Amino acid sequence: MKKVFVGDLVENQTVDTVFLVVEKRIAETRSGVPYLRLRLSDRTGEVEGRIWEQAPELAKEFERDDFVRFKGRVNRYQDTLQLVIHHIERLSESVIDPADFLPTSTRDIEAMWNELRTVARGVENRSLRDLLDAFLNDPEFSVRFKRAPAAKKLHHVYIGGLLEHTVDLCKLVFAVSEIYSVLNRDVLLTGAILHDIGKIEELTYERSFDYSDQGRLLGHVVMGVEMLETKIAGLDNFSQELALNLKHLIISHHGQYIWGSPKRPKTLEAIILHYLDDMDAKFNGVHAFLERYIRFNSRWTEHHPIFDQFFYQPDFEESE
Repeated sequence: MKKVFVGDLVENQTVDTVFLVVEKRIAETRSGVPYLRLRLSDRTGEVEGRIWEQAPELAKEFERDDFVRFKGRVNRYQDTLQLVIHHIERLSESVIDPADFLPTSTRDIEAMWNELRTVARGVENRSLRDLLDAFLNDPEFSVRFKRAPAAKKLHHVYIGGLLEHTVDLCKLVFAVSEIYSVLNRDVLLTGAILHDIGKIEELTYERSFDYSDQGRLLGHVVMGVEMLETKIAGLDNFSQELALNLKHLIISHHGQYIWGSPKRPKTLEAIILHYLDDMDAKFNGVHAFLERYIRFNSRWTEHHPIFDQFFYQPDFEESE
């Protein structure tokens, strides 16, 4: 059924394909005529859609998170591709291949999970190792942690993204700990593994990537601390000082108040965790953004709304 992906769209193309409706809104033109504004997605990205004719009637035919067959034409509006839709048809999930609609990490998820388990087993502090075991041996936690994205838009926005981000963050911790030997590597590794655990509850990732009610009302930082407290309560003789430091790592990993951090980092481990987390997230986000434009032989991207800038892809030719 899936014939054309978002990544295949080109200007003036006529399309007949299936997308997931990520966003649906009724709007009005300047003359007061209603139309439908849609955000449509598949595993290769998202595209804006517009239904100009019979919008109120057609709006009753489908809802957000429905799979819908669209027929239309690709136009360019303000340097962005847009799908002008002439026909819609809601489809049953039975004719849909879920792999077409949610992007997935290019790396083997089970292999990354085993890699994370190996890191956890290498933690020397017994209390911290027991804490990590309490999380990683929890069947419900492990299933959700393997599947969750790391964010809705900025970085690692795909199934397995949270796991990939966490594994890479642990690698960065190993590298930096070799340089800054004063760091408590066990604490830093534990913080790296647990810093984003709240995201398995903050985000939804069954049909599309969005925020849960808990995620919007509490956020993954608060939920992460709650999850940590629950696991610690089930362990014997866990040091309160250690618990306090782990909570601080979770609470401060965003670094600045304007980035949603309740507290700024106040220990060496918290400072390092923040910068490594920020580096990995920004690298992945910018790299993925650049990848979209390499396909179109363009060195410059369009304006990135979150980073508020354009990005350039150099052509590094090997010297002879």
